[in-house]
Amino acid sequence: MSSIVLKVLSYSEAAADIKAIRQVVFQVEQDVDPTLDFDGLDETSQHIVAYLDQKPIGTARIRYLTDQLAKIERVAVLSAHRGQGIGKQIMAAAIDFLDRQNMPESKVHAQSHAAAFYQKLGFQQQGEAFHEAGILHIEMRRSHPALQ
Repeated sequence: MSSIVLKVLSYSEAAADIKAIRQVVFQVEQDVDPTLDFDGLDETSQHIVAYLDQKPIGTARIRYLTDQLAKIERVAVLSAHRGQGIGKQIMAAAIDFLDRQNMPESKVHAQSHAAAFYQKLGFQQQGEAFHEAGILHIEMRRSHPALQ
């Protein structure tokens, strides 16, 4: 039986894998402009990449907004692998990474249909829904448990 391997990587370590996933999920499936997705911030971010049989199937980007707040974004899983808990594993790895960095708070801009998914991971809605890249989103935040 194959198992998912999750890695925390720099963009330079996994650029081809990250691009392959995000181009399919965001640009092809969701019609997001490539310049919005690849915004020049990948190089200064950490990335979680999920591999199945050494093939990239999911990713997320972790970006530090301040020394008190990180943003988990660009969460994407290839369609053939959705519904298997891979997104949850990617988010758990990102949360664990930020917890180990003693980051007081993290946030996501959740696509509105995915808000319940993030709520189960401890994120709470902040403010009103808004459009980002033509898609309805909700800002959600999570506090670091050790600092509460």
